[in-house]
Amino acid sequence: MSDKPLTLAAVTGAHGVAGEVRLKLLGEGFDALKSHKSFNAVGSGATLTLVKIRSDNKGGAIARFAEVPDRTAAELLRGTALSVSRQELPGLEEGEFYFSDLLDLPVVTDTGEDVGRVCAVENFGATDIVEIEKPDGKKFMVPLTEQAVPEWDASRLVISEAFWDR
Repeated sequence: MSDKPLTLAAVTGAHGVAGEVRLKLLGEGFDALKSHKSFNAVGSGATLTLVKIRSDNKGGAIARFAEVPDRTAAELLRGTALSVSRQELPGLEEGEFYFSDLLDLPVVTDTGEDVGRVCAVENFGATDIVEIEKPDGKKFMVPLTEQAVPEWDASRLVISEAFWDR
């Protein structure tokens, strides 16, 4: 298991004039986010201390950080990813994982051929989908099912030959 921080949200812009920010939620939603007291501002190395947070009732959140005194400071955070260390998250049950565990893993077929790397993991409602980028830059998607992805670990993801989009 990786020890790299996990990104839970991203600042999409300022909200009002008092320094609040709008957040796009990338984790388990609003309830999971509000349990954290501080976040790492990815890229700047700054720590942002959460003062208050509320749902925006649209799938995102509105947050106020102690270090952000006004709208100008809030606007400067636009595009900033907010992460926490893995140790601050609940433990995983057998078979559970974080999408970030799969990102950048090399992908091979069950016959041993190199395919590319995992560039994204999505879920559009039915099942998790792994997006794979081939060496030529083209991408294709594979459902994260036992039939399509018979195994993966911290070093590689294996897909069934039949799901390889050459």
